[in-house]
Amino acid sequence: MEAEKILFITQEITPFVPASEIGTFSQELPQAIQDRVKEIRIFTPLWGTINTRRNNLHEVIRLSGMNLIIDDTDHPLIIKVASLQSARMQVYFIDNEDYFHNRLKAADADGKEYSDNDERMIFFNLGVMEAIKKQRWCPEIIHCNGWMAALAPLYAKTAYKEEPSFRDSKVIISLFDEKYSEPLDAEFTRKLLCKDMNADILGELPEKVEYIDLAKLAIRNCDGVIINGDNVPQELIEYAKSQGKAILPKQAPEEFADNCYGFYNSLLA
Repeated sequence: MEAEKILFITQEITPFVPASEIGTFSQELPQAIQDRVKEIRIFTPLWGTINTRRNNLHEVIRLSGMNLIIDDTDHPLIIKVASLQSARMQVYFIDNEDYFHNRLKAADADGKEYSDNDERMIFFNLGVMEAIKKQRWCPEIIHCNGWMAALAPLYAKTAYKEEPSFRDSKVIISLFDEKYSEPLDAEFTRKLLCKDMNADILGELPEKVEYIDLAKLAIRNCDGVIINGDNVPQELIEYAKSQGKAILPKQAPEEFADNCYGFYNSLLA
């Protein structure tokens, strides 16, 4: 079986944001494999640096309008879409006035990380889950890029595992060098639980969740791990091995698209 429907959940994507390791990869891989795939969909946060007018973003009314409850508070979900220039692909943007308007990624202009990064991450991942569910789309592969997308494996394999959209999906995470520095809010573990999720599902999460803890949570709930960064902690690679996960090591740029697509299909075999 070959992957025909692939969902990319990514922290960022060029050219909508300045070039970065994650952003460039999130643009180049889908473009490189799109001729082999029937349908690709990409979801990313609508960071405050993205110019909606210049990039011709418009709201997807049929997907917007619902509220996501985080820490007993309703947060309106807005979804916008734009075309990726030079490619036959659309990029969907998860938006919310409190979490993303006029705000940068992990840290503000002074380099101070946002205290609600935990909620922003929860909102983004739940927003993607609800959007895909509403579209009644069933991706065979879900490929998650960046720490902002690290909760997608957990939600796909627990809270949304009985949804037709995710029931048969194989989830992959790419490990990059970029990470956040400050531990997430002490209430993060409680906040991320939704639907019928039980805290036992989270396993060994400490009270203060560092990047390495979040990455391990993603690894526990994924089917495969791709090493993208040059300086990915060896601890994470060894942890993925100990969990019995399929691993695609760091690849040469000219071979990456072929080998990544082959990795997808090996998980579906």
